[in-house]
Amino acid sequence: MSAVLSFSDVSVRRGRHQLLSSIDLTVGEDERWIVMGPNGAGKSTLLRVASTRLFPTTGTVDVLGERMGAVDLFELRPAIGLASAGLGHEIREDELVLNVVVTAAYGMTGRWREHYDRDDERRALRLLSQWGAGTLLSRRFSTLSEGERQRVLIARALMTDPELLLLDEPAAGLDLAGRETLVRRLGEFAADPASPAMVMVTHHVEEIPEHFTHALLLRDGGIVASGPLEETITEEHLQEAFGLPLQLSRVGSRFSAFAR
Repeated sequence: MSAVLSFSDVSVRRGRHQLLSSIDLTVGEDERWIVMGPNGAGKSTLLRVASTRLFPTTGTVDVLGERMGAVDLFELRPAIGLASAGLGHEIREDELVLNVVVTAAYGMTGRWREHYDRDDERRALRLLSQWGAGTLLSRRFSTLSEGERQRVLIARALMTDPELLLLDEPAAGLDLAGRETLVRRLGEFAADPASPAMVMVTHHVEEIPEHFTHALLLRDGGIVASGPLEETITEEHLQEAFGLPLQLSRVGSRFSAFAR
């Protein structure tokens, strides 16, 4: 099994702040990873490095067999799908949903004067339908609910048929129905052997979809635990990561946790 993402002794500093410290991580091509930890643990920083939007201060990062710093990132990035709230903020509020998705084919966040062929538009339509957003294609992005935005951004992230899919808190801000619908769709997608390797950031064990295989727990920029999901998502590791006594429960493939 080849690695699609590899961190070796990666650290990120900004001034006096250590955002990541000595991170080692290897994501295989058929693996689906969860990254968890409290606010400020370094989760989103890790995803920014993985998406090649942020260079590490020290250490090496290999993405899809290419070393950051020794490759043209503009050629590499189409093979990396990214869905995040930050990216959503870059999209013009009056942009049509169809354009939000189809413009990813050329690394744009809005449609200007460039031409997209019918194959691009058909692929965008298929992806929107796959993620339950097919009826939204003529809506303005600004009119969508949080759950609708998340589904559109995931469809956008898949537009280039990436080999690595990065999801930054896709269930953040969703109500119960929206969260469960999205988690179910992510689980179904993760079960498909044709789906790309996935790394998903979340704060909550309740948001871990079925068929995810591995987990990484962070605290203060460092690794608390890392490895196969069932060995990593434990009461002991969660208590160390979040700094309070927790009770962890599991029903089928789904987790829940609450403070003791």
